Amino acid sequence: MNILTLTPSDDVEQAINSLKGPATVYLKNGVYKQKTEIRADNVTIIGESRENTVITFDDYAKKIHADGKEYNTFRTYTLCISGNGVRLENLTVENSNTDPANVGQCVALSVHGRLFSAENVNLVSTQDTLFLSPFPDDLVIRYRNFIPANQLYREGTSLHLFKNCKISGTVDFIFGCSEAYFYNCEIVSLKDSRGTGFIAAPAHPLAEAFGFNFIDCALIADGAGENEVYLARPWRDFGKCTFINCRADKHINPELFDKWNDTARDKTARFAHFGLGGSPVGWARALGEAEANSIIARCKAKFKEIKV
Repeated sequence: MNILTLTPSDDVEQAINSLKGPATVYLKNGVYKQKTEIRADNVTIIGESRENTVITFDDYAKKIHADGKEYNTFRTYTLCISGNGVRLENLTVENSNTDPANVGQCVALSVHGRLFSAENVNLVSTQDTLFLSPFPDDLVIRYRNFIPANQLYREGTSLHLFKNCKISGTVDFIFGCSEAYFYNCEIVSLKDSRGTGFIAAPAHPLAEAFGFNFIDCALIADGAGENEVYLARPWRDFGKCTFINCRADKHINPELFDKWNDTARDKTARFAHFGLGGSPVGWARALGEAEANSIIARCKAKFKEIKV
């Protein structure tokens, strides 16, 4: 087992990607203003302090890249995880842009590895804070030779786990296609000049049976107004998303879910809820207690499996 300690003056990407075999990397307190991709497998990255170990950068979708093209959503990340079996603990990952209405999307964390976990981690941005691959099939084709191949295409299924994390954003700030579990997390909706916010934007293919699952999470308003935020809207037709035993502030719209603009995705999206009030849209399914408990049991089994 390799053990490495880094400070803000070190090149985190170079240091971690040079490691061979399983490793634990400790980050000392400080601000790491570094755009970083972790390509190494089986690495655990532990911050000295959740609030004071901060990896930050400020790219945004409308910024012009060195190749002469706009960055686009998927090149704006602060931290990109393309290795398998990577774990984050006790730190903050931030995209410091705060004006998505003018500059476009700004990703804090982009996860492309097959197995990823985070505990006691803050993820901070506005629009599109957290991306969980794989990409929708149509984007794999569209972004060939634009997004690096190790990020764009991932054969097989992906599992991403978040425990006791705080994820902040405004629009579609948890999006993608993996099987993912958010357990006992704070999901924080910030103020957005456009008025309406959306927590999750799942784009799962029909073959993905489990999708995004939010269990025992606190849905918190930090600037978002009353009834301004929907739990989720389907980024692609078969997006799958479940909220179970979550506690919500008054910013959550009583309809709970949105079908995505003028689409017909209300006919195909797989959205479900248990333990939330309001007057949910009819096309979102209310889970029975037994089915909700089955999802909770799968969540706990996955966390136990990788010792989160």
